[in-house]
Amino acid sequence: MEKTQFKAESKRLLEMMINSIYSQREIFLRELISNSSDAIDKLYYKALTDESLNFDKDSYYIKVEADKENRILKITDTGIGMTKEELESNLGTIAKSGSLAFKKENETSDGHEIIGQFGVGFYSAFMVADSVMVISKALGSDTAYKWESTGAEGYTIVPAEKDAAGTEIFLHIKENTEEDQYDEYLEEYRLQSIIKKYSDFIRYPIKMAVTERKLKEGAENEYEEHVEEKVINSMVPIWRKNKSELTDEDYNQFYSEKHYGFDQPLKHIHISVDGAIRYNAILFIPENIPFDYYSAEYEKGLELYSNGVLIMNKCADLLPDYFSFVKGMVDSDDLSLNISREMLQHDRQLKLIAKNISKKIKSELQSLLKNDRESYEKFYKAFGRQLKYGVYSDYGANKESLQDLLLFYSSKEEKLVSLDEYTARMPEDQKYIYYASGESYERIGKLPQTEMVSEKGYEILYFTEDIDEFAINMLMTYKDKEFKSVSSGDLGFEEEAQNTAEEEKENKELFDYMKNALSGRVKDVRVSKRLKSHPVCLSTDGQVTIEMEKILKAMPNSQGVQAEKILEINTNHEVFQSLKNAFETDKEKVSLYTNLLFNQALLIEGLPISDPVEFTNDICKVMI
Repeated sequence: MEKTQFKAESKRLLEMMINSIYSQREIFLRELISNSSDAIDKLYYKALTDESLNFDKDSYYIKVEADKENRILKITDTGIGMTKEELESNLGTIAKSGSLAFKKENETSDGHEIIGQFGVGFYSAFMVADSVMVISKALGSDTAYKWESTGAEGYTIVPAEKDAAGTEIFLHIKENTEEDQYDEYLEEYRLQSIIKKYSDFIRYPIKMAVTERKLKEGAENEYEEHVEEKVINSMVPIWRKNKSELTDEDYNQFYSEKHYGFDQPLKHIHISVDGAIRYNAILFIPENIPFDYYSAEYEKGLELYSNGVLIMNKCADLLPDYFSFVKGMVDSDDLSLNISREMLQHDRQLKLIAKNISKKIKSELQSLLKNDRESYEKFYKAFGRQLKYGVYSDYGANKESLQDLLLFYSSKEEKLVSLDEYTARMPEDQKYIYYASGESYERIGKLPQTEMVSEKGYEILYFTEDIDEFAINMLMTYKDKEFKSVSSGDLGFEEEAQNTAEEEKENKELFDYMKNALSGRVKDVRVSKRLKSHPVCLSTDGQVTIEMEKILKAMPNSQGVQAEKILEINTNHEVFQSLKNAFETDKEKVSLYTNLLFNQALLIEGLPISDPVEFTNDICKVMI
């Protein structure tokens, strides 16, 4: 029998589709099942306008059967079927979309949608099959037809026998090679897995013969196999149910079934939008951080469905990086997909969905912060760092959106507080939002630099994460209040500044001498306005603080970035009197004391001493 060549397209195009368009071979089953669902949908459309057709949804199904011995995979549907002309048009012309044409001619608003948008999906079968046979009988037709092809060489169409309307597709699965194991597409468990992954929410039942292994009655270790036809897919997606019908348990079960995490979700978000773009989404905020969250292996993104069919397992474009911890799915009929339906065209619909989802996540987090503080703090402990990265990244483009979600430990409250709570408690005379950085709350609480700020009754925010100061520097202000480190050269205390200026002038020669002794290690030596009980501390000028210096030094290519350190001396401490006396009588002692005080200040800050041996020798000199 003479073969008919494919219309309009070349052998090269079909080869490209088979070998290049789809990234995973398993996609073929998704495409064929979607086509079968389309065929049943078309019958449903016809029933809406033809009273002679009694559409009983329970009578329609899709069946998947595997014959291992003959290497045949069969997909059957009880849909509308195809005439000879339709077989010629839909399967004989590559990229002809019968579903799309039918959809345009039969628009309804009842919620049924035709899945298929591209005629190429059928040809994905050739990724796993060396020959394909289709037997189809159109609704109302007396004759069935058989379409056969081995690929790009062409196809044949001849009359065939078939009792009822519908379509049967027979794939002769390729033989295994050294590189590829095609046997898997004849394995029961593998076929079930693919169906559940991509087609779980097709609205019609997908049936398969399932083998169950049961213990023989009255036997301890003897089993028998029992084959039973079962429906593999769930059919009705949870996101299309009314929220009032669903319980927390339903959402938690969906979270578990979709393997979004091994924990329980802290909160779920159910979104249904029917506007300029229609979509449904179910999002989850996990309770615990994934083990690989801050590694290169972690992939952010939401599952993306098009009318219930899984299109992408991880659609990263739907989530901003700062909400990358969110799990869940989005289903939309309005997205523009590319020819393989595996990738999205980056159009305004996708961006609009992503923007709306981001707003909804923020709103739900704010609600959690306001109404369930305990749960929010649990979330923040796991993912607060990511919110801070969001403030810092993209040159602070998202800082205003995220600032009200941030929490920091408070010196007064001795617990996590928001910036809004901090500013609401600020005394009228307080100009700045004060913060201190260190390795732990305990160490920060003992820092000499906190003394003056604490004595004035001002609250201090404790920063213990490496990202904290970088995020706050990007934020710059909150409610018109500037952030100020307690180690900053200027704390904004005017009265102390006036007194300090007089002492600076009075002790200028001593401080100049000390500055020379520490040449290259400090920018200046000054009278301290912040110290009360401690003799010495380090402060900084400029944007780079001591904690930032530590972090930057630990990074590759840090280029030796350093904070501009100021050695501050408490002129009310007994040590200062010893300095003054030595300056009058023994300059060498001033150098000794200066080195000791500087190294003491480094130790307080958790910084390494450049020469530990010299430091211990200096201590011995003082003791002799």
